[in-house]
Amino acid sequence: MDSTTGLMGHFITFEGTEGCGKTTQIIRAAAHLQQRGFTIVPTREPGGCELANRIRAILLDPNSRHMVPSTELLLYAAARAQHIDEVIRPALQQGKIVLCDRFCDATLAYQGYGRQLPLDAIHWLNHFACGDIVPHLTLWLDLPLNLGLERAQERNASQQLENEQRFEQESLNFHQRVQNGYEQLRQQHPRRIQRISAEGSVDQVAHSIATCLDRYFSKV
Repeated sequence: MDSTTGLMGHFITFEGTEGCGKTTQIIRAAAHLQQRGFTIVPTREPGGCELANRIRAILLDPNSRHMVPSTELLLYAAARAQHIDEVIRPALQQGKIVLCDRFCDATLAYQGYGRQLPLDAIHWLNHFACGDIVPHLTLWLDLPLNLGLERAQERNASQQLENEQRFEQESLNFHQRVQNGYEQLRQQHPRRIQRISAEGSVDQVAHSIATCLDRYFSKV
């Protein structure tokens, strides 16, 4: 799909495996851009609106461990279609900057490379759900798997998110396929997808992201 066209705003997505710090860094990025005078709409997938949040609860619930991959894929697409219609497209039409925690690249990485569902089918489904909505910029927070999973487990325990840890319970081989998938996607879209090392401190990662965002907005 080509980049989002016909909309005044900017659509920026954050991607990465479990524990890479996307949620924290979106908050920091939003503050940085607000200081520059931009109007920011932070959101996430799956979720972002009432119906999509209800789908999110099903997708991330450890009790959904018997869900087949095709069902998982279709639920993500359904949540995304609603999210775009209610949140993303209206914000972009109003000239706002949307910062989204995961989007279509996550579906390719997790359900495509991770679950090994056909990539062609996922591309078609993503296009069906999204229409002309494609990120202008994607920041991939890259973190070694063991460190990310350790951070994710600590986060879930401290924030009592045990009901959202279905993916943390997957095998290391699954997460390695997902990580490899993100690298493949970066190679396929080198201008849109920018790798950010997530191994440093929160401040160091935030500085790298701010630098990347400033570079992007200096060119638009």
